[in-house]
Amino acid sequence: MDFTSFSDYLLLEKKYSPLTVKAYLKDLEDFKGFIWRTYQTEPLTEVNYSQIRSWIVFLVEERISNRTINRKVSALSTYYKFLLKTGGITQNPLANHRALKTSKTIQVPFSESEVKMALNDLNFGEDFESVRNKLIIELFYSTGIRRIELVQLKLSNFDLANKTLKVLGKRNKERIIPLLKPVVHSINSYLHLRNELALTEAPQTFFLTKKGGEIYETLVYRIINDYFSIASSKVKKSPHILRHSFATHLLNQGADLNAVKELLGHSSLAATQVYTHNSIADLKKVHINAHPRSKK
Repeated sequence: MDFTSFSDYLLLEKKYSPLTVKAYLKDLEDFKGFIWRTYQTEPLTEVNYSQIRSWIVFLVEERISNRTINRKVSALSTYYKFLLKTGGITQNPLANHRALKTSKTIQVPFSESEVKMALNDLNFGEDFESVRNKLIIELFYSTGIRRIELVQLKLSNFDLANKTLKVLGKRNKERIIPLLKPVVHSINSYLHLRNELALTEAPQTFFLTKKGGEIYETLVYRIINDYFSIASSKVKKSPHILRHSFATHLLNQGADLNAVKELLGHSSLAATQVYTHNSIADLKKVHINAHPRSKK
């Protein structure tokens, strides 16, 4: 079964990122393989809900997390909705499916002192990789951009004269983020060293490897994890935690929730509100310490 038309639908109509589409197609191929091995059925248009349930049970027995299973089923559901829309099927086998329960995990952001230590106290050096790595940390923390957004940055995204960064987010939603003066200085230092590289590919890509190639997501994750393993004792150290820290620290300093929403590129306030739990904790401290009734 060819998923080309579905892939085009996700990219062109739904405006999903190429990485998301790739993940959806892999989930579909995995499901297709399971159905063939278990039921010798190839067209996914002939699959019923009972067969899908057996796939879910198989994934549970493989100790796949409920969150990951729900993501895989969501990809399958999107495919069946596409088939329903285009006339490939007359009934969606997942129409009445209920997602597996997942526990809500609160991701703890880095403290301001931990970020300060990572940026100010660690010895980065003045070579290309050190300057690049420090700038990556600074950009994550000062702009709140996503890891994939950082990887996809081009030279043309930066307007250093006006101290702004243009970011293309989810579903090709564009936003403009202001750049802090120290970050602009770091960008200029990085560009000076970048210009000395022998570019092997994608000369317009902003962040490069030391060999002049495109930077990639796993390298970015490794950079954040390595530096914050020294600066922080928190279990999870990732680009998303830095994005989380950006939002939380802004809110702690009194930033407007709607403004933070725009900076993060969220489509709704509900997505931004997950970052407010730390702010609420700080507000409680202020409330207890300052309210007249708390003294009684």
